[in-house]
Amino acid sequence: MYTRKAWIGLAAILLFAGCETAYYATMAKFGYEKRDLLKRAVQVARDEQKEAGKEFKDAMTRLKELYAFNGGDLERQYSRLKSDFDACDSQAHTVRKRVADMDQVANDLFAEWNQEISTMSNGSLASDSRTKLAETKSRYATVSSSLHSSEATMEPVLRQFRDHVLYLKHNLNAAAIGSLKGEATTIQNDIGRLLDQMNRSISEADAFIKTLK
Repeated sequence: MYTRKAWIGLAAILLFAGCETAYYATMAKFGYEKRDLLKRAVQVARDEQKEAGKEFKDAMTRLKELYAFNGGDLERQYSRLKSDFDACDSQAHTVRKRVADMDQVANDLFAEWNQEISTMSNGSLASDSRTKLAETKSRYATVSSSLHSSEATMEPVLRQFRDHVLYLKHNLNAAAIGSLKGEATTIQNDIGRLLDQMNRSISEADAFIKTLK
């Protein structure tokens, strides 16, 4: 027999795999409506965004360490930088998936909400519910847009970072490191702007979550 925790874990796998109907059916068994699931999806996307911020911040620190290099084990420094890039790349992929999951749950919630309004016979209640739906959709659009902006900002930073790591892989010497200092500064500045955007999207997510309590 599956435990409650196991069932919920299975449901999360179903959503990740694109089986939304099975996911909602499983979660409904435990009293979770789409509104609850949207709140959870926003929290997960926010938390993954926070984790991505940590990874990119670590990468920025590693870049600073590498270009302050004045003797030592270059291979070890490179390996650490490559590890930081891999962590950023992996976490960016996770963020993209969680934001997509969040949008899926939101779209399904809004479609269900709209359909159920059409079945209401009390015009006053239907009108009020329609207003609340519009307000929720508007608030959600703000947080979704902010999270997507952060997600989109990651890709150009990752492209620069990837080129940087590959160049060092092919030219791991003090002269090559010296020639890339300007590029490294640009990447660090871009990461700084990315972290600012991430912090804004995290704040937007927190604000939206509060409206669902």
